[in-house]
Amino acid sequence: MFVTDIRREFYEVVVNQRVALLVSPDIDSLCACKILQALFHCDQVQYTLVPVTGWQDLGTAFIEHKEQYRYFVLINCGANVDLLETLQPEDDSIFFICDTHRPVDVVNVYNDTQIKLLIKQDDDLGVPSYDDIFRDDEEDEEGDGEDSGNESDGGSEPSGKRRRFDEGAVERRIERRRAKREWEARRREILFDYEQYEYHGTSAAMVMFELAWVMTKDTKDMLWWSIIGLTDQWIHDRITHMKYVTDIATLQRHVSRHNHRNEDEENSLSIDCMRISFEYDLRLALYQHWSLYESICNSSYTSCHFKLWSINGQKKLQEFLADMGLPLKQVQQKFNSMDMSIKENLREVIEESSNKFGMKDIRVQTFGVHFGFKNRFLASDVVHAATALLENVEKDESPTDNFIKALDCLSRCNLDQLHLGINLAKKKLKAIQQTVASCICTNLILSQGPFLYCHLLEGTPDVKLFSKPMALTLLCKYLLKAFVCSTRNKRCKVLPLIMAAPMDVEKGSVIVLGIPPESDTSDKKNFFGRAFEKAAESTGSRTLHDHFDTSIIELKMEDRGKFLDALVTLLS
Repeated sequence: MFVTDIRREFYEVVVNQRVALLVSPDIDSLCACKILQALFHCDQVQYTLVPVTGWQDLGTAFIEHKEQYRYFVLINCGANVDLLETLQPEDDSIFFICDTHRPVDVVNVYNDTQIKLLIKQDDDLGVPSYDDIFRDDEEDEEGDGEDSGNESDGGSEPSGKRRRFDEGAVERRIERRRAKREWEARRREILFDYEQYEYHGTSAAMVMFELAWVMTKDTKDMLWWSIIGLTDQWIHDRITHMKYVTDIATLQRHVSRHNHRNEDEENSLSIDCMRISFEYDLRLALYQHWSLYESICNSSYTSCHFKLWSINGQKKLQEFLADMGLPLKQVQQKFNSMDMSIKENLREVIEESSNKFGMKDIRVQTFGVHFGFKNRFLASDVVHAATALLENVEKDESPTDNFIKALDCLSRCNLDQLHLGINLAKKKLKAIQQTVASCICTNLILSQGPFLYCHLLEGTPDVKLFSKPMALTLLCKYLLKAFVCSTRNKRCKVLPLIMAAPMDVEKGSVIVLGIPPESDTSDKKNFFGRAFEKAAESTGSRTLHDHFDTSIIELKMEDRGKFLDALVTLLS
């Protein structure tokens, strides 16, 4: 059931209870979790935080906590499956689900007692109406019962009359069964249309911030977290550009309100103050914490445009730098060390030259934050840093440890952790850039007919990093963009991409991910979730559909061939 008044139907219900918070591992979830934690601290609500990486984890966490807790809050997990069927809870367990995954399962939508959906209704949900997908079978049985009763009662009637009566009853029963079959066929069609594509709705962090705002408990920190949640959706390409711009405008109004409220003298001079500002900044990853040259080379937007994996691309980059009139010495040193005279109008200079080189949208609407006088970060910097900490493969730490570190780096008192994350993010972006270059140069991307396919081999540098879903997603998006820029085959430009990378060498499993075709006007709807299920079913491939995103699965190495063949047949 959709919650219409989030304060009354959610917060005031859990405020005097003990709550279990089950949070999926992505940055939007972490931000939503931080906002909810801050609200819970305000009202001294007892809660337990449990990170859950997939459906199996969710099931285990629920079994461990169902004795002590009645109220469960699920962040970015649980909306797109029949949750009661999956978890089999007692009748008194209540689930509050704040999830961006769409489509929402129809059973969750129409369950009024145990499932409460904290989901914005103004998202284009397109849920089928109740009568189209649920039907009271008791009516049919009663109807059949009445007919058979009439037949038996008619035993004392003359036989001719009885036969006519029976014929009427039989006809009615046949008619009812035919109507039921038609209804079931229509139901299957409606559900197929509704569940065919996977996509994402409003950021969970924004929903939680709205709750804080409604209760007048919103702070600048909460606002910053909701900005990071939205930026995470944009960086990982989960929402359309139109949706991003609309949500940015909403947050911009909140930023203006907070800045206006805090314009008194003392606050603006305080060293530990926090200032959030709306910016039209560059689409260059981490450029303020790196050198400008490294950032241009390792950002997908500029790298794909120049085709930096080729010699011509490198020449083009040199021309671009010359056009800006920036000395190489300045461009290749850390951004902080560049001359102030260059930094002052750097954005304008880069934008002007970018326009000449065909990069019309080098600048993008975003937000920046100042902590005191020294530390300045863009929302995208924090997303890259937190993602790198969350999927850190350098040390053999448990997913829970990484989760806690990523959560910590979002607090402004933990800037050391954030800087550590930024350094990890640089390594990750370099690894992605190098992998893309080697895949393009060695023609690893094959056209399979209805889709493109790329398989990273064991032994590829940094292959361990790409066994993580968000790193593989970024690589996949970047690779498809690069391929579209470099191929001359027009048909290949409009194909989706499936990517496989080694997951667990001992078990012989690979992680497989599918993304929709590359285009600026794309609606970001992904059909691979259903396609993967069908292909695995029809071939008996050993797959694990454990990820909250249905377009990411694990597959046994030996079954890869027949699984891909089934996909080709299915999508042709």
